Amino acid sequence: MSLSQETQPVCETQQTVGWNKHDTSWMLSLFGTAVGAGILFLPINVGMGGFWSMVIMALLAGPMTYFAHRGLARFVLSSSRPESDFTDVVEEHFGQKAGRLISLLYFLSIFPILLIYGVGLTNTVDSFIVNQLGWESPSRIALSGLLVFLMIAVMMAGERVMLRAFEIIVYPLAAILAGLSFYLIPSWQWPDLSLGMSVPAFTLSLWLAIPVSVFAFSHAAAISSFVHAQRRHYGQQAGVKSELILKRTSIMLIAFVLFFVFSCVLSMTPAQLLEAKQQNVSVLSYLANIYESPFIALLGPFIAFIAISSSFLGHFMGARESLNGMMQKQVSLSPRAIDKLGIAFLFFAIWFAAVMNPSILGMMEVLSGPVIAMILFLMPMIAVLKVDALKVYRRHMSTYFVLVMGVLAVSAIVFGLI
Repeated sequence: MSLSQETQPVCETQQTVGWNKHDTSWMLSLFGTAVGAGILFLPINVGMGGFWSMVIMALLAGPMTYFAHRGLARFVLSSSRPESDFTDVVEEHFGQKAGRLISLLYFLSIFPILLIYGVGLTNTVDSFIVNQLGWESPSRIALSGLLVFLMIAVMMAGERVMLRAFEIIVYPLAAILAGLSFYLIPSWQWPDLSLGMSVPAFTLSLWLAIPVSVFAFSHAAAISSFVHAQRRHYGQQAGVKSELILKRTSIMLIAFVLFFVFSCVLSMTPAQLLEAKQQNVSVLSYLANIYESPFIALLGPFIAFIAISSSFLGHFMGARESLNGMMQKQVSLSPRAIDKLGIAFLFFAIWFAAVMNPSILGMMEVLSGPVIAMILFLMPMIAVLKVDALKVYRRHMSTYFVLVMGVLAVSAIVFGLI
């Protein structure tokens, strides 16, 4: 084979994978899925471990985020059938019984978080109406029903409308995160460069911080739908395009979120971080109190609203696809009828949770954590070691890095629960 024959496919690939608006839209969608309301608690959770723990987690966050999500995307793309969704792929690689169990766990890991976002969205809007606008609290049934309906209507309108909605939501979110991070720079204090604790205690703190970093940047719920969109749009180049978009999403997440985290933590003393942790308030609520800043106080509910909205859309995408995939294997209905039934179920379940406003949802979020870590970090890497379609990645260092970080994340979550 001549050199020109060897290099020709590469040239074609480079021409095919040029960046375009479609790619930008999906990058913003994945960014919005990852950045939920939990970002407002992230600086406190990460900062509690001390400066060096935060630095180490910052260095690990990028590779963890990109390699793990790339592994999950490769797993979905590894099916011998191009139209396969997540449930089809796990059955193909792990057998029918194991595949259906994994699919069920995957759905149950996303579904509680979707319920939490329904509750959070209702509470955030209700609080804004009462505290910022000075109006009376509206009917919770009507308010929650309207908000959930509007969110689901965006998803029902199709991929183009959904991606446009993400653009409208995510650009202000990224701008506010960056603006607030710069706003806090004059308040930065020189950090305590000592460990502040024994080496075993520091190691334990670092270990328990791994799951926080995993979930702060996780957009696993949208990966299967994202990969299918690339497959429809790019065909054989879907793998190359998916990895490129995931890489830029990871860079965007790390840049904006870590800058926000460092800026918030450097603006607070260790004692203030501890007090905020004990009060169980978001970092913006605490900063607004200590600086007596109405500007920060007003930003809190606005950031929470747009962060919850964007993450709601991404998690709904994953819940809808996984629920449809499971139902197709249980009932003999057309895909369109199954989709309508699935959407109706999700709507009423989220609406019911938003009306009831149960406190148990926090525990449900914690319990879904190990499953998310296993599906995002462990399952795709086990597939690499087991499935012939993925054996090309067996000698890659990133495979073992993700596997180790996945074991650490799952074990830290289980240890935290115990």
